[in-house]
Amino acid sequence: MFCVVASRDAEAHVKWFCAYDVAGQPRGLENVLCLDFELLLAVAVLWLFAGCLAEPTSVGEATIRALDRITNPLRLRTEEMIRAVCGFFFISIWAVGGILLTPELKTTSPLVGALQIAVAAGMLSRRTLPLSAAGIAVLFGIAVYNYGVFHLADYPIFLGVAAYLALVGLQKDLFGIRPLDVVRYAAGVTLMWASIEKWAYPEWSFPLLIEHAGITLGFDNEFYMRAAGMVEFTLAFALLWTPLIRRCAAVVLSGMFISACFEFGKIDAIGHSAIIAVLFAIVCDNKTSERDRRAPWLAPVGLCAALAVTLFVYYVGHAAIFRTSIL
Repeated sequence: MFCVVASRDAEAHVKWFCAYDVAGQPRGLENVLCLDFELLLAVAVLWLFAGCLAEPTSVGEATIRALDRITNPLRLRTEEMIRAVCGFFFISIWAVGGILLTPELKTTSPLVGALQIAVAAGMLSRRTLPLSAAGIAVLFGIAVYNYGVFHLADYPIFLGVAAYLALVGLQKDLFGIRPLDVVRYAAGVTLMWASIEKWAYPEWSFPLLIEHAGITLGFDNEFYMRAAGMVEFTLAFALLWTPLIRRCAAVVLSGMFISACFEFGKIDAIGHSAIIAVLFAIVCDNKTSERDRRAPWLAPVGLCAALAVTLFVYYVGHAAIFRTSIL
């Protein structure tokens, strides 16, 4: 039930559908770290630890073999899938017009549209992927210039995709880290950061919850947003963990993103298409390395540490930039 609670709203990016104020005062940490938050964290830790205990057992091994069998056809075409979806994404936002990278990032520059088409065209050949990667980095830089670093902290996934495309095109890795792992880390960080907004600014989503009341499953809006944030953060952290854990997390997140597309329409489908492709690639990935060997007890410790660090960076960074209060 824990994952179902936030199955849609967790992946509908609220800035695309509701009014927001990035510079506004967030909920104080003393209000965020309430009893509900602690109980939800305890449930998240329990599920994550149970998954880590199960991974090296016969159940975990059987699950990995089943995932390998189901995903084998797509695994052989992972690069082509990501390139095709990225091409679709940039052609789509060019066709809509007035969008930099995501629906709330607006632009009136005709040069942006030309660059988006060029990025999409670069997906046709592996040799031109580094040029597309450079184009994505330029678009991201324009967005940072227009909207600020804090706003664009929502979207490191774009830099991850750019790095993936550049590395694939050049047939290199990043200091021993595979291109897919680079974009996997970017996806995890993106979703962990985005989950903080559900605790810091739950009121942004309230109009959406009123309009789509069924997605709350009868839960109070405040509790629902806390649960949505905890589900998203835990699954995002799981993307950074061991093979079975990250593949199962990617399965659940993919389902959440896809179900949100049916609820919120074409804008949501276009905006999240790239990250859905990355999640599919993670589900299909059966490569392991020495760094994937971790003791199960490290997962709860890592989750709590990642949560503490992300909350600290978010609130301290916001206070430093916008002169808001932390507590």
